Parts: sequence; structure tokens; C-alpha cells
Amino acid sequence: MVKLTLIARVTDGLPLAEGLDDGRDLKDAEFYKQQVKALFKNLSRGQNEASRMSIETGPYVFHYIIEGRVCYLTMCDRAYPKKLAFQYLEDLKNEFERVNGAQIETAARPYAFIKFDTFIQKTKKLYQDTHTQRNIAKLNDELYEVHQIMTRNVQEVLGVGEKLDQVSEMSSRLTSESRIYADKARDLNRQSMQFSNLYLTLFELILTPSELQHGTLSRQIPMDALIRKWAPVAVVFGVVFLLFWVKTKIW
Repeated sequence: MVKLTLIARVTDGLPLAEGLDDGRDLKDAEFYKQQVKALFKNLSRGQNEASRMSIETGPYVFHYIIEGRVCYLTMCDRAYPKKLAFQYLEDLKNEFERVNGAQIETAARPYAFIKFDTFIQKTKKLYQDTHTQRNIAKLNDELYEVHQIMTRNVQEVLGVGEKLDQVSEMSSRLTSESRIYADKARDLNRQSMQFSNLYLTLFELILTPSELQHGTLSRQIPMDALIRKWAPVAVVFGVVFLLFWVKTKIW
């Protein structure tokens, strides 16, 4: 028996239509609808490339077909014939494309084609009883084959999406951390260069003017400029050294 029917746009997972009476007599209907939404989300990211698939979930099976960037999905009892489920979806697809095909890409709000529920309910009634002559004829139709349609488990299908989300999250976190480490490395390198320049300048300050005049150093530095620039630094270092020396003497 058909339990749920939903239609969504594959490119972004936007729900387009739904069977409004679906799930009223179904326990945990909201749980299964959440699974359908998760499946639509996976399909919008291109994680399931099969255009037709059956997905087992508890005592039910999701069947879906993808055509023209639209996913037509139904949930049925496990005992419900797979061939009828897919023929039901084919009927929905043909009518939906005929009536709404030109507006599918421009739909901007969820359930923009909710009026299609009328056709969903009418068609679902035709497929509920598997023993009618009409449905028996469809089951015996050898031209419509479903044996090659893959069947998977819902945990397997949705689990792929969860793992990819985790990998994406981990990748983003590693990228963010690498940027932080790179910034810290640049800061440390800049500080190291500053201290190196400071030590070199202090060393040059210690030398006598005569040594500078005779070219003892490889580069010539104006003494007046050095004194004006680094004298305060030398004073600070002298005070720190004096305080450290006094502290060691006291203790």
C-alpha cells in the first residue's frame, strides 16, 4: 500500500508537491518525512546518481525516480509490488511534467504545486488494491522491468551524506587552523627579525666612533642617528639588567 508521496526539485531539494492525506494513519509519519527530506538534500548534492532506486527503511521502502531535475518519491509497505510502485511514480511524472513542466525551474517557494495533490490522491486510489484487473495487468506487463533497479538501506544512503558532511567540516576546520598557525608564524618571524636588528644595533652602539670611522663594520651607521633612535632602548635594557642584578644580590 502507498503510504507517502512527495515531489521535489533535485537541484536544491525544494519540495514541490505532496500527498496531503498521506501519513494520517501512519505511525511515525513525521520521522519518515524527515528521512525523505534528508534524502532530497543528498540528491541535491549529487550524492546518489541513480535515476531510479529503492531504499529500505524499517517496515517500508522508499521508491523514487528522477526525471527532468525532479524527484518523484513514494513510500510503500515492503510487501507492496515494486513494479506497481514505479508505475505509480511514472504516472505522476507524466502528469506533473504535462501540467507544471514549464514552471518547475522558476518555482521559488516550497509546495508551489500543492494543487497537484488532487491528481496524487486520485492516482493513489488506483494503485492501492493490488488485486484489481488493472493492477494485475500492470504486474504482468513484461515491457516494464524493475529487476535492475538497485535496492539499498536507508542508513547506507543517508550515512554517506553524514560522512561527507563530517569530512567537509573537518576540512574547513583544518583550513581555519592552518591560517591561524600561518599568522602566528609570521608574527614570530617578524618579532625575531626585530630582536635581531635590536641586538645588532646595540652591538654597534658599544663600538667606539673610531672603529666605525675605520670601517670595522661592513656597513656605516651615523652615530647621531643611532644614539637618538636607540638610546632609550639601551636605557631600558640597562634598567632591566640593574633590577635583575639587584634582585639576585638580595635573594
